Amino acid sequence: MQTRTPSGFRDILPTEAVARERISDKVRACFSSHGYQPVETPLLEDKGALERGGRVPESPFQLFDGDGSLLVMRPDITLAIARMVSGRLSDGTFPLRLRYNAPVVREESSLSGQPRQFTQLGVELVGGEGVSGEAEVIALLAEALEALEVPAWRIVCGSVTPLTALLDVCSPDAAFSRSVLELVHESDLVGLDELVAQAGLDPAASRALRRLPRLAGDEGVIDELDDLLDEAGVDPELSGTTELRALVSELGSLPGDGVLRFDFSVMNSFDYYTGVIFKGYAEGITAAIASGGRYDAVLESYGLSGIAACGFMLSLERLQEILGEQGESGVVAPGVRVAERPLRIAVPKGGLFRDAVHLLEQAGLPVDDLREPGRRLIVPAGDVEYIIVRAQDAPVFVAHGGADCGMCGSDSIIEAGVDLLQLVDLRFGGCRFVVAEPAARMGAAERAYSWRGTVRVATKYPRITRAYYERIGQQVDIVQLHGNIELGPIVGMTDRIVDITATGTTLAENDLVVVDEVLECTARFFSGPAAYRSDPRIRELSERLSAIVNRAKE
Repeated sequence: MQTRTPSGFRDILPTEAVARERISDKVRACFSSHGYQPVETPLLEDKGALERGGRVPESPFQLFDGDGSLLVMRPDITLAIARMVSGRLSDGTFPLRLRYNAPVVREESSLSGQPRQFTQLGVELVGGEGVSGEAEVIALLAEALEALEVPAWRIVCGSVTPLTALLDVCSPDAAFSRSVLELVHESDLVGLDELVAQAGLDPAASRALRRLPRLAGDEGVIDELDDLLDEAGVDPELSGTTELRALVSELGSLPGDGVLRFDFSVMNSFDYYTGVIFKGYAEGITAAIASGGRYDAVLESYGLSGIAACGFMLSLERLQEILGEQGESGVVAPGVRVAERPLRIAVPKGGLFRDAVHLLEQAGLPVDDLREPGRRLIVPAGDVEYIIVRAQDAPVFVAHGGADCGMCGSDSIIEAGVDLLQLVDLRFGGCRFVVAEPAARMGAAERAYSWRGTVRVATKYPRITRAYYERIGQQVDIVQLHGNIELGPIVGMTDRIVDITATGTTLAENDLVVVDEVLECTARFFSGPAAYRSDPRIRELSERLSAIVNRAKE
């Protein structure tokens, strides 16, 4: 008889349950002391109702009820509360101060090491007074982190307003704006650079678009943001910087040793947030422990126009790890403080290794012991530790906290499908992905597609392949192989292949011809978002690497 839980779900035993209860009680007391009242929403929601408020991630956790309505296990509490407020509390007295403690369910691959069910502790302030409401919510987050004694916590703020105001002024068309927002949402700053470079924009607008998501610092960075937007022709009344300064003024000092920073790489969910976005971090953990922002547009989509709304959620599982309790959040628990240990850099072995070492040396890092690491997997070098990994594994090591930052090909980042910030195009390791088929059977794939309705493709790279066929609007059946991809169509298993080529020699020797280009790849320098926003050494290294590759390009 099977007694195990489904993948991504687990039982909570008494010792851990007591710790969760203790944490939850402290958070609840903090929220309650400021007048936030409890609410509960159903675990199952009408999918169509949720989608009115914002984009709902695709999930297999769906079912039809007896009335034929499509229900989904809630992936988010804020959308559910916005739905509830619009339907049940819209004729009440605002502001509403609401709090919750509830599980949510999101799809994660069984191979990703991430839980599918986790618990959120959060608040929603609906009908607050603009900046005052945002300040109240951020101050409440700071108070909760301090009450829990979260070590070395910090709150990082950004805003979607400056970028959307900039696009309103300089974007050539709606497609360009969508592409910019998508790249920023995906934290692909290298892709953003490439898109902007190809757009032929005014130099000031081009510089502002590239520089804006890289701005970070204390409140003084708002002055730099003002200068960028002013040069690009953005109306100061629409830039959002006035609100950011007012937020700083309203907040004053934060409790304890808490730190408020600005980082405009914290910009995502443009169909959800409409102003300030903020995240909470702590030493040594590879993901945010808190996330929130202003989301007026969600309420407006439910018919409540002109009402401000702001809130945040805390991850109970991540708090457990931060506080040294039993828990499983899929992120690394804190150990030694970041400032007291070497910077960990994932260095790819294989074809990218020598170029990576050379570039690190140019950036001023010690590499003498790295040149010939032998069988060592970790190479200490003063203030740096090099983690020697396969290029395909570098993104996973960084995403899960095994390293703070790293280098690998952009194809490896795409295939890993993890949350990373792509920071610098290192301009080595260039290759291209192509679609190829046997020369003797050219056209057979199209003829098969015309009656079969799908194309069969062999590849090592299923994410890249699927994205390509979605882009061209064809259905694909992917046969994933781990070597000798060329054999797929040669022996009749598949119609075509999608693979990397540098010279095309291997394709030609096997009588394969290129029928389309998929994408070009180069090596990237990247980091985990939490590490990038918490450890200034990563930003400094990123800037040095960027300067080196830009000089080489000139």
